Order: sequence, then structure tokens, then C-alpha cells
Amino acid sequence: MLTVSNYHYIRLDFKTKYPSIFGLTPNEFRQQLNLLKNQGNFIHPNDLVSDLNAILQSKDNNLLITFDDGLKEQFDLALPILDELGIPAVFFVNSINLEEKKVSNVHKIHLLRSIISASEFLDKFIDMPFSRLEKKNAREIYRYDDEKSAALKYILNFKLDFKQQEQVVNSLFDLHFDENVILDSLYMTEQNLIELADKGYLGSHTHSHYPLGLLGADSIKTELEKTKIYLDKLTGSNINIVSYPYGTPESCTDLVAHLAKKTGHEIGFTTKRGVNTLNENPLLLNRFDCNDLTGGKNYK
Repeated sequence: MLTVSNYHYIRLDFKTKYPSIFGLTPNEFRQQLNLLKNQGNFIHPNDLVSDLNAILQSKDNNLLITFDDGLKEQFDLALPILDELGIPAVFFVNSINLEEKKVSNVHKIHLLRSIISASEFLDKFIDMPFSRLEKKNAREIYRYDDEKSAALKYILNFKLDFKQQEQVVNSLFDLHFDENVILDSLYMTEQNLIELADKGYLGSHTHSHYPLGLLGADSIKTELEKTKIYLDKLTGSNINIVSYPYGTPESCTDLVAHLAKKTGHEIGFTTKRGVNTLNENPLLLNRFDCNDLTGGKNYK
């Protein structure tokens, strides 16, 4: 069987005016890895591709560490700890940040929410009905957020189309941040990606960080292909593992998995919680948020 622990932000502290960016400090990350070491065997991403069935059908608890979004702090703060402990990992990156020199909308939202409250965001900048079912879905998807923050995230990510979302977010972002400064400070460099690929640690998180299942087939294929082509050419590698942005059922449909396979991917990860066995589609594997596993903030 395979248990996957997923991470995003690894920072020395998370002090902002409004809580919006959550993650672990390096010490918390190290502590959790040491606890996980007692619960199973860490596997290398290359072994996952070459020997997936054996890993999934094994009675041993195989563990995989993953990171989404290609953040510089993952390379600078998390990778040295992994290397020190002898633990492999896979880092999933978006190509839009380096290829087009753009900050992903999801990170623009995180940054804006760190200086603007969720209530103000909803009251002043978004006027949209929100049903009881949508409130329930928002609470389930964004279980670590308060009700207002969950509602805001759900509306931005699942109710607004991309043009509407970008209109709201980009105008605000440009008022408060310098995109070039954020690009340099937030994301890994191309050299970082080359070094990760040399270790066999690099994967795709698609091009634009869109929820793929909400797109048409041609757009899904483009999002998958663009990043694979970019990373393969940059690193001289065959990047064949992908994690899908948001990872929810809406964004990880059977069509998404089918197109991921057609575009040369062999392994795909959602954010559906659960241990993986042979019952899973290799292109729709489960992942736990790190907070749900031993040593995590929500582990019981």
C-alpha cells in the first residue's frame, strides 16, 4: 500500500495581518518526517513509476512525500532536511511561473487574503449568491479555514470562470504587489528544477494551476502538455508524474485522468484522502494533507 503526504508552504513563520497562508516551519516538518519514519518505508518517485503495482499490493506501508506549486521555500528549506534524513520526495511545479513570468492566480489570492480579510473581500469585491449546498461543499473542501474564508475560496476557485476570477484578482493584486518581485521571491528557479530532475524528484502541476475538470477537453490537454514539454526540454528528462491543482472530484475527473495518460503521464495525484491500494486508478491516486497524518495539526 501507499500513503502519500502532501505539503505546500514551509516557512520560518506565518505572520500576516490576516491568516491566509498555512504550512509548517522547518522544525515542524522535520519532526513529522521523523514520526513518519516509524510508520513505514519512504519510496523514491522513480520506484513509484517502475514498480507501482508491487508497491500498491504490498502489505508494507510505503510512504511518499510530495510538494505542490514549485515554491522556492520548498527547495531552500525543505529539501536540505529531506537530504539530511535520506528521504526522497517529488516536487510538482507549474510552468506558467517561469515560462510566462506570471504569478499563479492561486498565490495572488493567498497574498491578497493576507492583507484583506475574507469578509471585506466578499462584501466589497464579490457579489454572488451562495447556496446551502455550496456552503457545505466549501466547508468540506476547505476544512482548515473559517466559514468566510472557505466561502471566498470556493467562489473564487469554483464559481467564477477564469476571466471573472482574473478580473477581480489581478486588479487588486496590481494595486498591492509588484509581480516581478513576487516571482523572484516565491518560485523555484530553472536551475532548481534541473537539480530536482537530476535527483528524479520533479513532477508536473500543469501549466496554469486551473481546476482541470472544469475545462474543456482541448484546454485540459493543453494544460498537461505545455508543462510536460517545458520540463522535458529544460531538464532533459521524461517528466511522467503529475498532481492536479486543487485535486477535488470536480477537478480530477475520469476525462482528466484519460488525457493525462494520453499526454505521457503514468502517475497522477488528487487530494482525495486515503491509502492507495491496487483498487486505485494510477492516474487518480489519493493523497493526504500533511496535517491529517501523524505529527500533523489535525491528526487524532
